Amino acid sequence: MKSISSRENPLFKQLKKLAESGRERRKADRTLLDGTHLLTACLASGQLPELVAVSREAWDKTEIRALLAHVSAQHLVELSPSLFAEISPVESPAGLLAVIGIPHLKPPANPDFCLLLEDVQDPGNLGAILRSAAAAGVQAAWLSAHCADAWAPRVLRGGMGAHFVLAIEERANLSDKAAAFAGMTIATSLEAAQSLYDLDLTGPVAFMVGNEGAGLSAGLLTAANTRVRIPMPGRIESLNAAAAASICLFERVRQVGLALPGPRS
Repeated sequence: MKSISSRENPLFKQLKKLAESGRERRKADRTLLDGTHLLTACLASGQLPELVAVSREAWDKTEIRALLAHVSAQHLVELSPSLFAEISPVESPAGLLAVIGIPHLKPPANPDFCLLLEDVQDPGNLGAILRSAAAAGVQAAWLSAHCADAWAPRVLRGGMGAHFVLAIEERANLSDKAAAFAGMTIATSLEAAQSLYDLDLTGPVAFMVGNEGAGLSAGLLTAANTRVRIPMPGRIESLNAAAAASICLFERVRQVGLALPGPRS
């Protein structure tokens, strides 16, 4: 196992680029997982890390030792605490980082539960949306070119493992995706007359979620074949993008659950 304590080390420089640069991640088709939860999710999906970097201070942690039992010694590297802190995306690092190839999961040929994300730029919001999508059983998430980098460390942390079970396509042409979708393409709008809760969501559904401030573009609103509003009786005019997406996704889950045949007596 290698031990690194110099910022001039080529491997450390590579790790730092992956931590900081979306362009580098796209070029290498690699990203960094921070912490035990994400590595556990990665291993559960059947994917093995290409490299695991551990802080010298983390070796005695039982959870980390258990995970490292799945990694061969040739794929382990030890970093000094200062170098580890330099590339970790959090203020209190867990002491473990893993380099993985970005998974490219494929949705079914004719998915019936999808999500179109237009210019969602906050990494925390994007991670939370992908987490809700994976939990709700969404089969494909299509992201416009101006969304945050889906494979950035902050988005991965917010996704809590969603990236390993959800088909994610970046830089997608959302208008084309909407036109090709064989079902309802639903945009939320404050001006829509129909409530989300009055809509039958038991068939094929693709929800559209827009930018945190600007919402959906006029072009994508036009591409939607259905517009709904989320009732808000309180004195706030709008919802956070991640909250709005979760409400829509789980209303579909609720309706599909009610439509399923129940146990017979």
